[in-house]
Amino acid sequence: MIARRDILHNFGAGAVLGLTPRLAFAAEPDPWMRAAAIARTVKPPVFPARDFDVTRFGAKGDGATLNTEAIAAAIAACSAAGGGRVVVPAGRFLTGAVHLKSNVNLHVTRDATLLFSTDPAHYPIVFTRWEGIELMNYSPLVYARGQRNIALTGAGILDGQGSARHWWAWKGPWGGAADHGWREGMPDQRKARARLFRMAEDKVPVEKRVFGDGDFLRPAFVQPYACENVLIEGVRLRGAPFWQVHPVLCRNLIVRGLDILGHGPNNDGCDPESVDGALIEGCTFDTGDDCIAINSGRNADGRRLAAPAQNILIRNCRMKAGHGGVVVGSQISGGARWIFAEGCVMDSPDLWYAIRFKNNALRGGLLENFHYRDLEVGQVGRAAVTCDFNYEEGANGPFVPRLRNVVIERLRAKNAVRVLDSQGLAGAPVTGITLRDCSFDGVTQPSVIRHTEGLRLENVRVNGALVDHLA
Repeated sequence: MIARRDILHNFGAGAVLGLTPRLAFAAEPDPWMRAAAIARTVKPPVFPARDFDVTRFGAKGDGATLNTEAIAAAIAACSAAGGGRVVVPAGRFLTGAVHLKSNVNLHVTRDATLLFSTDPAHYPIVFTRWEGIELMNYSPLVYARGQRNIALTGAGILDGQGSARHWWAWKGPWGGAADHGWREGMPDQRKARARLFRMAEDKVPVEKRVFGDGDFLRPAFVQPYACENVLIEGVRLRGAPFWQVHPVLCRNLIVRGLDILGHGPNNDGCDPESVDGALIEGCTFDTGDDCIAINSGRNADGRRLAAPAQNILIRNCRMKAGHGGVVVGSQISGGARWIFAEGCVMDSPDLWYAIRFKNNALRGGLLENFHYRDLEVGQVGRAAVTCDFNYEEGANGPFVPRLRNVVIERLRAKNAVRVLDSQGLAGAPVTGITLRDCSFDGVTQPSVIRHTEGLRLENVRVNGALVDHLA
């Protein structure tokens, strides 16, 4: 039962208008009926059956020739002809930023590699979002803004060449396991990051938040921005400079069958931000940060845009290393609701949490209606489930974080260390967590439960014993 309502969405400064209205779903007695409706409603874009081989436009797959202009020419010709596939054949194609246009499917064949330049000059300044804040900064490696019917497909490799030699050192101090190349005295992002955060709080117009050379704010890997009908399928991502798949303000989004490997700083796997209507399925994540992190803007910028992340279905994914498997936050000031996850497998000694919520009183935001089921968890290093309102020491801010109605069914953890770490705030408790038909083995530490109300356990076993409370 799906209805549409005519709601124009405010995308903020520099917005692209004219997207179709948001989906509105009728109330159903079983929330998983909404998940089924999301799966039916979110459809991949369809492209004309015509191909534009990038080598016809002068591209050379020798790993040395810079092919930015040739790839751009192929994309422009494809879009002007009414759409189709821009094909990257076998070879190693060095390129700068790739900007997609409406009705274009960039198809990277199995034996092809898009090898992204490590020269920041090859990434022009564009309107983007960085850690939940809009700004003008280096273009993401693959980028589109305000486009309809776009895709990135194939079985080939996108290599961002992020490493201790390139991009990663811009992070500055970092506690990750990988050597990211930064040493004391080297330049890094910290001053620019603080300046960006101040500008957002001071409501400086986005067009005047200009960053780039000398600021060290790393570009995202793949970012469709304010786009509609987006498919990202099959490709292998390696060596991300920063966040890997970062759809922002998109509608009708499918992320399917990706193989994502990146252990650098902030190498989140997929961060759908202020997205409405998304299906994420069949992906493998092996990351240096959260595997999937659902966001909706940081602090004042998130409240300005007021665009929640909603109607997202995650299914049949595999999470290996990462700070969390399915995560909400922490850039979540615009709120999040109606998030579903099912049939996922999570297992690694380097995976901190299976399910993670992170927020604070500087962010605020309403988080509600999260439904997770049939999750197989092998090993997590800290806890199976965590709800943290003290994230990044933001417990004393003026904005009330709210989290309610979290239902987790049939989560089976073989080695969880701790079942639950739920810490709300005084006056802002976490409310309404239900664990149903779950089992947690290998538990060696007691759960941490503070400022948490309405915790329900229904047929929950810990180390084989049926429990009615968590100690």
